[in-house]
Amino acid sequence: MSSLTHFDAQGQAHMVDVGAKPATHRIAVATGRIEMQPATLAIIESGTAKKGDVLGIARLAGIMAAKKTSDLIPLCHPLALTRVAVEFELIPADNAVQCTATVETVGPTGVEMEALTAVQVALLTVYDMCKAVDKGMVIRGVRLLAKHGGKSSWSAP
Repeated sequence: MSSLTHFDAQGQAHMVDVGAKPATHRIAVATGRIEMQPATLAIIESGTAKKGDVLGIARLAGIMAAKKTSDLIPLCHPLALTRVAVEFELIPADNAVQCTATVETVGPTGVEMEALTAVQVALLTVYDMCKAVDKGMVIRGVRLLAKHGGKSSWSAP
């Protein structure tokens, strides 16, 4: 494993200098899920939640979160994102909603944190929209699936 890049030689936190890196097309895909009671999933599927379209609002929240990642994570660079896509899949067998976020940019640094942030906030929004009927929902398995661009590509096994 390589050394941590967000610490200088004295062990102090710092923002990594990416000024000399070439701008390349970067893409990252992250995923996660929220598990709930069957009745809660039925409310989401039918569109009858009191607060409105759960997945529509969660999609917008995920997109907004990706754009605000550098405001939330102290050492992330502010990036001009070229694409943010947040998708949901209902998984009735597991009483779950799966969220996948794809984020792209052309720049000197990757968008993994933006994709992960989009998933987390989208799932938190599902929780917020449905907590009146199900406070026991659980968010699980938020992780990076793939990143491409720059010097390396990586995909989850």
